[in-house]
Amino acid sequence: MVLKKKKEIQVDAFVLECQELETLRSFADAEDQNLASLLLHCVQLSDGIHQIYSMKQIVTLLKKMDRNSACSPMIKCCLDIIGVMYFSLGAKNPLKKVLASSLNGLPEQLTTEAVHSFVRCLKEELKTTDLCLYRKVMDNLASCMENFSLGKASINNLFKEVLQFLQKSVLEIQEENRKLSGNSIAETRLMHDLLMAIKVSMMLLQKVQENFQGSLWKKPGSLVWQSMCGLLKSFSNFLMNEGLLPTVQTTSGLAVILFTKTMFEPVEKLPCLVSDLLLRSVKCASVPEWFVSSCGCLCTEELSDSVLLFLCHGALAMLEWKNGSMGENGEKLLLDIVLVLLSLASRLKESNMAVSLSRILAIWTNSALDVLESSSQNLKSSLNGNSNTTGKLLEYVYTHWEHPLDAVRHQAKLIFKNILRIHQATLKGSVVKSDPFFSMLTESLLSLEWHVKGKYASLGCLVECVGVENILTVDRTIPAQILDVMGDQSLAPYASDLLETMFINHKSHLISAFQKNIWINHWHDTWVSPLLLILCEGNPDQTTYVIDYYLPKLLKCSPDSLSYMIKILQASADANIGSCNTRGALGALMACLRTARAHGHLQFREIMRDGLLSIGCVKQGLVHQHNQVRIDALGLLCETHRSTEILTMEEMQLIQFFITYNLNSQSPAVRQQICSLLKKLFCRIQESSQVLYKLEQSKTKQELIKESAKWDHFATLQQYKDFMSSICDKLFEALFPGSSHPTRFSSLTILGSMAEIFSAPEGQTQAVFQLAQEIDPTRVQTLIQCFASTFEEVKVLAFELLMKLHDRLDLQDSENLHLLFQAAMDLSISTKPYDCVTASYLLNFLIHHKGLLNGCLKHQQVAHTFQIDEDMSASTMEKNTLAVIKYLLSNLEREIFQAEKSLLQAAASFPMYGRVHCITGALQQLSLNNLTLMTEWRQMVTKLILMSYRLSSVVSPIVQSSSPEGLIPMDNDSETAGHLQMILHEIQPRDTNDYFTQAKILKEHHRVDFAKLTDNEPVENVCTEIRGKEGQTCDVTAQMVLVCCWRSMKEISLLLGMLCKLLPLQTASGSSDGLITVEQVKDIGDYFKHHLLQSRHRGAFELAYTGFVMLTEILSRCTNESLRTLPQQWLYNVLEEIKSCDPSSKLCATRRSAGIPFYIQALLASEPKKSKTNLLKMTMNELISLAVPVNESPNIIPQVHALNILRALFRDTRFGENIIPYIADGIQAAILGFTSPVWAVRNSSTLLFSTLITRIFGVKRGKDENSKKNRMTGREFFSRFPTLYPFLLQQLEVVARPMDSETGELKLHPSLFLLLLILGKLYPSPMDGTYSALSMAPFVPFIMRCGHSPVYRSREMAGRALVPFVMINQIPHTVQSLLAGLPECTNPCIRQNSVHGMLLQVFHLLRSYLESKHRVNSNLQQGLVDIITCIKAKVWLAKRTP
Repeated sequence: MVLKKKKEIQVDAFVLECQELETLRSFADAEDQNLASLLLHCVQLSDGIHQIYSMKQIVTLLKKMDRNSACSPMIKCCLDIIGVMYFSLGAKNPLKKVLASSLNGLPEQLTTEAVHSFVRCLKEELKTTDLCLYRKVMDNLASCMENFSLGKASINNLFKEVLQFLQKSVLEIQEENRKLSGNSIAETRLMHDLLMAIKVSMMLLQKVQENFQGSLWKKPGSLVWQSMCGLLKSFSNFLMNEGLLPTVQTTSGLAVILFTKTMFEPVEKLPCLVSDLLLRSVKCASVPEWFVSSCGCLCTEELSDSVLLFLCHGALAMLEWKNGSMGENGEKLLLDIVLVLLSLASRLKESNMAVSLSRILAIWTNSALDVLESSSQNLKSSLNGNSNTTGKLLEYVYTHWEHPLDAVRHQAKLIFKNILRIHQATLKGSVVKSDPFFSMLTESLLSLEWHVKGKYASLGCLVECVGVENILTVDRTIPAQILDVMGDQSLAPYASDLLETMFINHKSHLISAFQKNIWINHWHDTWVSPLLLILCEGNPDQTTYVIDYYLPKLLKCSPDSLSYMIKILQASADANIGSCNTRGALGALMACLRTARAHGHLQFREIMRDGLLSIGCVKQGLVHQHNQVRIDALGLLCETHRSTEILTMEEMQLIQFFITYNLNSQSPAVRQQICSLLKKLFCRIQESSQVLYKLEQSKTKQELIKESAKWDHFATLQQYKDFMSSICDKLFEALFPGSSHPTRFSSLTILGSMAEIFSAPEGQTQAVFQLAQEIDPTRVQTLIQCFASTFEEVKVLAFELLMKLHDRLDLQDSENLHLLFQAAMDLSISTKPYDCVTASYLLNFLIHHKGLLNGCLKHQQVAHTFQIDEDMSASTMEKNTLAVIKYLLSNLEREIFQAEKSLLQAAASFPMYGRVHCITGALQQLSLNNLTLMTEWRQMVTKLILMSYRLSSVVSPIVQSSSPEGLIPMDNDSETAGHLQMILHEIQPRDTNDYFTQAKILKEHHRVDFAKLTDNEPVENVCTEIRGKEGQTCDVTAQMVLVCCWRSMKEISLLLGMLCKLLPLQTASGSSDGLITVEQVKDIGDYFKHHLLQSRHRGAFELAYTGFVMLTEILSRCTNESLRTLPQQWLYNVLEEIKSCDPSSKLCATRRSAGIPFYIQALLASEPKKSKTNLLKMTMNELISLAVPVNESPNIIPQVHALNILRALFRDTRFGENIIPYIADGIQAAILGFTSPVWAVRNSSTLLFSTLITRIFGVKRGKDENSKKNRMTGREFFSRFPTLYPFLLQQLEVVARPMDSETGELKLHPSLFLLLLILGKLYPSPMDGTYSALSMAPFVPFIMRCGHSPVYRSREMAGRALVPFVMINQIPHTVQSLLAGLPECTNPCIRQNSVHGMLLQVFHLLRSYLESKHRVNSNLQQGLVDIITCIKAKVWLAKRTP
């Protein structure tokens, strides 16, 4: 609704060298009217925009030149200058594009001279030998071929030279990239240069085709041919080089096919050659010698999966598929490509490869559609819906339509849509709607559960193809079923899109079949009536999502339906007003009117005028029991289609009524919506008021006569001002001392919106309202008091509001400033943690005031810290910030000195973390890249870093202790103190790795000498009573000491991290261009490393991790080589230390490896996102090998660390889909680790397994353990993780082996629960076809055997796990087999557990069978009859007497 100011376009101006300037001056005339004069004026301009206008005038003048003038020296000189200008400009400079478009229209007599000039310039460009300038030359070549006739002609004249330059640049860039291995920034730059070279080479072949006419260039001795062969060889090497970026590889695949297509003869055999390459059946003797010498690696070496993928892409993109130009060989190639792609689908699991594969498969379907336009009958039969190829494509779609990557899901939808079109193209005039393939697809899709997201997009495609009537014929309740699903927010967008497709298609069908008064009623019954029922009686979530996603689309399709909806709802609005759980008809009416008004179907005046809603009803809605009804009623008042619609007096009164009763809403979501809607209202007031002001200013004399109109405008503006003032009064009244957090949050947020929207921008002379005019000292004090709130978001809102009103505040009273400053200082050493946050906001507020220094200098106790010259050019804020930090630091240094003597005294009287927090907060307010007092700041930064290390040394012994939670006893008698010392001696060795390998016995020399304790000698760290500031006795608890220490560590970490992130780095020692040196950054890195790897308290190492992340992000982008490589060195070092099993290592093996996972997370997250993530791959491979040791090792510490680190990495969302390929290995490590005899390994394996289950199946969003929302089909699971198929099968066989023992003893395998848990997360799908190589049948006998377990929980899980492995049509037979396996009445020994397990399996199979819609009724009846017969034979088991 708010219009943003357009950004001004900045264009770099072209600057001509002195020699060309002098030449140009020699041709200029005295009147500055000739071409040379205009061009001279143009190049001397300093503004690029002005140069563009000037250049257009020059080209216009050029086009008017006659034939005689074209050959003059002045014209040649000017054309030369224009050529220099063109090739000097950057590729993205608008002036370059203007030049190209303008010069395209030169007259013929000038074109020749212009080409000569451009050829001379391009020749100079091609002589470039500097590798850094190659990219500029390639950009110029690309620009010349991009819709620029002069440029294309120039390249045509220098075709050989251009080819030779490209060949030379490609080879040199490749060699330079090899030399710079390890320098990620330089490598990335070279990769993009290489990519550009490949693209320019392809453009050359595609856009400058004149050079490829005839056969002279194909002679082996031709320079063109040699360059082409050289480039083709380079591109083949790039394609095979897995170390390059995927974009370089895939573009190389395109180039290989394009160059081969251009060079290969005869053309008819080209598809056969490509097919042989893909199928790895190339015979070198049967292909040209030049191809073997250029692409020998593709013919003889084993091609990786990625190379095959990129070759498929090249074939699809570069070969001519339309009009059947490649004949039968092309059709065979088309089928070969899809088979190769589908085989790759089961092997390529990396996220970028999975996306590429899905995109290329979609391209294949488009190519297939092109070929089918003029294909043979054989191809049509090979691609119809019943073919093997289509079946495999559908299998791919069903497996990937719920893929974690959105891009893959989108491509799966496109593939499915094209499959339908391909089948249509293969039909010979038959009726599409009655086609068996479409009927089968319809039945299969409708039989799926509605929680399957892929179902919605596929059904939408099917509706577009066969029409919605065919879908509704199967089941008329489908619209209601889809609306029922919309209670789940994750499904609501998919459901609404499907509904939109269906009701639009249905409307089109009905319009063509019936008259309006007939079809509209039928359409309303199908789509509107179910909606109204849900709006009135549906649950809150469902109605909200239906209103947000479905209702606007319905009204857009049929605006006339609004009157029908209002008519029905009005009839019952008085009787059905709703409750706290349902909207009722009143709430539904509010929702419909709000949506209609927001989308421009209604205006508020029309609502009031036509009696659609009374003021009383609106008020009733504004205070309704149901939160969302109140929001809808407010939305009706605030949301409009036009942001300049004028508010009516009724709307203003209703808004005031709403604010009176709704500021204290307890729901955060409701508060956010209220504030958002009111912000829209304020924007509307601001914009409509500006319209009114403009109307007043633009009135003609005749309009000024109409005083009534003039009066209305002024009256409206005055109403606006009075309304905003009254709102402001209500909001400040609500900020009384003791007001609730919701009230304060709402009031401050709304006031902040008012201050933001009604600010007076430059150039705006009239404003309807200014919040600053409503602010007086009392209200300023009210806002300052909000800093005392225990909720930080209230402090933030109050501070931001004060900053917006800062220019209007008058706080120059020195006494006031001093009181506030002293209060901040006292709060900064409070023992209550939230007080230091208050102090920080208060200081940040005071720092902005000029009178801070003078006000504080009057007091002697702080005067010595503010020795800053008032005449300095530094800003007030910079001087104040420096002074405040100096004062805080001086106090902190004294307190650290005291803490070094007595940490107990510090924890009780002056916990130091508050001072550090205030320093960090003050630094964050300042722009550290634009400082004036550089010397003072450099000294300050050094002091801050040293202070951080000193404070850390005081508190780190506590947080690095193996038991930091209780180091100070509650009692101070000697016996308790003695026990404490004994405990400390006993637990201390547990910090080292030899704890797991050596038994710990408390030896005599470890014991404390109690005799010493009975003497009068003091015992350190035992006394828990100290004297406070006023001399009173204070009890110091272990918790107080720990809070003081870990919060101090937290603030130090955040301060150091922020210093590295915000401060400019010194590029050289002793230079004045930065505040922090390279050595200081390295020291800070070592500090973080030390504390992350040795801290035991979670609060300490979690916050150290936050600071460390700030540091690593800076290091990864740093230009300094020694700093940029630090994360990689640290990573290698810590992995080596983990693998070393050194007993003296200080790495913590308890507490889930403490800070080690955080340390490795930060290092890996710093890796550039667009790189090949080599560090992540290396780390994951190392950790997987440690987590699944090949040989039994006596030291299990590395395995424990590896499992804990893997858990942290799998949980980290920053690694995105790059971590997915390692999930299968992680599952194997967790299951195998669960069989370890060591508890630590089993515990870590359990945690890892839990994380992986969440990562695979999603976060659980309901209480139902067996909900299908967090499950997937068996085929989808094993297609994503194919290596788990043999592993789980083998493990299941091992687990099931002892289940059939005759003794019935309890022999539980440790992995039984985990295996059944995974298998139980799968479910059967009617879409499971027969095209997958992974059969579910081998699992069945082992799961059945697990049902004989003596443990009830295992039998129940086995019953659920069996269901996904039995096809729907096989369930009756499987049930009969299970029933037949029940014991006969003549059996002497009946094992009750086995009987119960088999009956549970029968129960779950039958329930799945009866719930499934994918069955034929006749088969169902016969199957049930057979099952009942079997059950009757076993009824005796239920009739036995105990």
